[in-house]
Amino acid sequence: MAFCVTCGSQLPDVGRFCTNCGASVTAASGSSQPLVHQPLDYTIQGDNLQVIRIRLKPGQELFAEAGKMVYKQPQVAWDTRMTGETLGEKLWGAVKRKLMGESLFMTYFQASIPGEVGFAGSYPGKVQAFELKPGQNIFVQRDAFVVAQASVQLNIAMVKRLGAGFFGGEGFILERLTGPGTVFIHAGGDFVEFTLGAGESLQIDTGCIVAFDETVDYDIQLAGGIRTALFGGEGLFLATLTGPGRVIVQSLTLQKMRRELAPYRTGGDEHKGLDLISGIFNSDD
Repeated sequence: MAFCVTCGSQLPDVGRFCTNCGASVTAASGSSQPLVHQPLDYTIQGDNLQVIRIRLKPGQELFAEAGKMVYKQPQVAWDTRMTGETLGEKLWGAVKRKLMGESLFMTYFQASIPGEVGFAGSYPGKVQAFELKPGQNIFVQRDAFVVAQASVQLNIAMVKRLGAGFFGGEGFILERLTGPGTVFIHAGGDFVEFTLGAGESLQIDTGCIVAFDETVDYDIQLAGGIRTALFGGEGLFLATLTGPGRVIVQSLTLQKMRRELAPYRTGGDEHKGLDLISGIFNSDD
């Protein structure tokens, strides 16, 4: 069974184009055969420096962020390329990936016979796998993407609210991942997962949001009084997520880790509220 990598609809048994969106069947894979969507055989090994071990079957294809591969068996072929059919589509795709904090090129992996390939994040943290259904979307923080089946679509998503973009800790740009297929993301520290009911809210330290379902509403709220905001160590604002849907939170952001490792640091997070303005346009989480 094959699916369109643009809209997620099931592809016809014969034909060169998707009957739903009109996209070329072979546009994304660069192959003369439709993509084969089969469940991935994988394991996530390790604790805080985790490795994704994927055992590819013939006909399966992966695409990954450049530099995320750790190892591969010789029978696994790889190729670095831009996605898109025309030069304009390739260039626009590269621009979007750059805005998302990803590399200009993606690396594709295929195996004509069963073979294994491994991937990992770039700093201590956790890996999360998502099994996406056709057309299902999930939003993740910038630079979180590691690897996915070729049937998964990686795209840019803009924060809907101006205040959330300025003060939510994630910036204006998120990554949108659309199924069908399995996708893996990476972020710092450990993960805590919440399943919010309709109307149920969760207030989160800015920058600690890893991923959330498309049904979850994302906004910001003041962190209380002026004294709490300036000296409470959590900044002027808190990110607020309202259900229904799943939310994943990280215990350590890349920005916090950099601050703790930086020489001559002043100590603690008390400066966070005072330094907010300088960090609005320079979010690294």
